[in-house]
Amino acid sequence: MPRVVFLTHPQVVVDPAVPVPGWGLSEVGRARAAALAGGAWLRDVTSVWSSDERKAIECADLLAGALPRQRHTGLGENDRSATGFVPPAEFEALADAFFAEPSRSVRGWATAADEQERIVAAVEDVLADPASGDGDVVIVSHGAVGTLLWCALSGVPIARAYDQPGQGHFYTFDRDTRRVLSGWRPLDEVAGQGDESGR
Repeated sequence: MPRVVFLTHPQVVVDPAVPVPGWGLSEVGRARAAALAGGAWLRDVTSVWSSDERKAIECADLLAGALPRQRHTGLGENDRSATGFVPPAEFEALADAFFAEPSRSVRGWATAADEQERIVAAVEDVLADPASGDGDVVIVSHGAVGTLLWCALSGVPIARAYDQPGQGHFYTFDRDTRRVLSGWRPLDEVAGQGDESGR
């Protein structure tokens, strides 16, 4: 049963002077991503995909080793360019509103409903692409779009209750049926996905 491992980049360097898509991984984030390289969980992986945002690319490069790597613009984080960087407390309030009213734009952000449609289409593109091969696929993306995808695959309404607990988490789903196999789990536990007990 081929699977998709959808994982989010770990910790980043927050720099208000740099557009958010240009943020890179912090030392802690790089160490967490690098620790995943070469593990048994990658044994059946035939491709690693990422968004074209720096933090996702760095994460994919660190964990993939010699595996084929691809990028897809549609795997990027929600479009928050209307506000750019906002302080953490303000960001959390905006994120709460984003998930609470999926059809409404919050301060110019793309709506959750539109972003869900976009991430679902991007993942379908990835899985249909011959470059993905016929085995497991790893998708390195971002938390909010990962949550929107999880809600779509699970058949539940968009809600922040399903959001990842923090940067650097993953879940899995069946590649053929799109059936969700897990909720969010810490990225550091992905190493246990390579043996039969982890599948």
